Amino acid sequence: MVVVRRRLIFWLIKAYIKKSKKILILSFFAGLFIFFIFIFGARYLKTLFTLHRSPVIGIAGSYQKENLPPIIVDRLSRGLTQVEKDGSVKPDLATGFRITDNGKTYTFFLKQNLNFSDGSKFESKDISYNFSDVNLEKPDRYTLIFKLKSPYAPFLATVSKPIFKNGYIGVGNYFIENIQLNGNFIQAMTLGLTKNRFDSIKFIFYPTEVSLKTAFMLGEVTEVSDINSLDFNKSSFEKFPRITVKKSTDYSHLVTLFYDTTDSELSDKKLRLGLNYALPDNFRFGEKAFLPYPASSIYYNSDLNQQKQDLDHARLLLPQSKMQLTITTLRKYRQTAKDIAFAWSKIGIKTKVVEVDEIPDKFQIFLSDFNLPKDPDQYILWHSGQLNNIMKYKNLRIDKLLEDGRKTLDINERKKIYADFQKFLLEDMPASFLYFPYKYEVTRN
Repeated sequence: MVVVRRRLIFWLIKAYIKKSKKILILSFFAGLFIFFIFIFGARYLKTLFTLHRSPVIGIAGSYQKENLPPIIVDRLSRGLTQVEKDGSVKPDLATGFRITDNGKTYTFFLKQNLNFSDGSKFESKDISYNFSDVNLEKPDRYTLIFKLKSPYAPFLATVSKPIFKNGYIGVGNYFIENIQLNGNFIQAMTLGLTKNRFDSIKFIFYPTEVSLKTAFMLGEVTEVSDINSLDFNKSSFEKFPRITVKKSTDYSHLVTLFYDTTDSELSDKKLRLGLNYALPDNFRFGEKAFLPYPASSIYYNSDLNQQKQDLDHARLLLPQSKMQLTITTLRKYRQTAKDIAFAWSKIGIKTKVVEVDEIPDKFQIFLSDFNLPKDPDQYILWHSGQLNNIMKYKNLRIDKLLEDGRKTLDINERKKIYADFQKFLLEDMPASFLYFPYKYEVTRN
């Protein structure tokens, strides 16, 4: 009886399939079509949702396409080498390098199986750094040979500059998806993630830090990057709810007092040393500096005793007659200038503070910052023959050390050279090193 029922069911199904064969086939393909529509539709909805939640980062400053800020450039590509926090150099897009011909030939071996953000292979034919006085040879797809006219030790750090082709097509995690311009200046920029083109980050540029902070409070951006202070409308971002603050130290800039060493008063080395002894031990806007290198650098001279404020010693070095000095400062360092003026008032010096928007042609003391190069070479700032030597500082021993430092390849020998450079520089005190500025990232939760 059971067998008969099974046969009956089988016959009924067979008859139904025979009768409805076309309908079943159409239904199968229709279902398959609806399934794929659902999959792609869900992915599209996810894209919209992801884009809605994508970060919008605000940046203060005026930038053109030719000078993008590091926060963007570093996302777009990398260099042949990378400079570590301690100043040592390691391969990045290169598997390794070889230095020959007494430091005049640098050979780099490229990593294989890498792609530019447009999908093309990362090969030697697309690489060009456009260095002057350097001949570049490309013997094969994965080898670069740089031939210099004379030895130049900072070259390894120089090629840490990110590599691009055809504009900003790089070998990083992101690519430029969209740029909005206001004349020649960038108003906004969107970066897409190379491995997932549905993810993106938008950057909006504001002319000043004040306008950037206002935009953040109005909700135009979800994050502000690299601001110098948390102050806002007589309050602080730290006091606002649902806001996260991340503090770090910017070791790529050093806030410094530059003395005009040809000034009638500041030409006296003892006076400059006295002024340095009267400076505060700490500054509210950054990490106190003692030398023109961060303490983490392998070139930092740790044998030198860090100078502390000593007002009695300062008075011994200063002339007995009362004097007045003028600090010319960039506007963003106005409060630091006032703090210094207050400290110097304790040793009987009156200080006038003058604000400017750029480096003045003439000054007595100039409060500003300078970019610390990735390599320890600071030739262009301290050598007597350089235009950037705004202090008009001249010391033939310092000149010789700087000249030797950029020609010496052995790291241990370079350490000795720059240790002496720091020692003799402090003895002359053409500038007082104040602090590495704090920087903040503020994010809305």
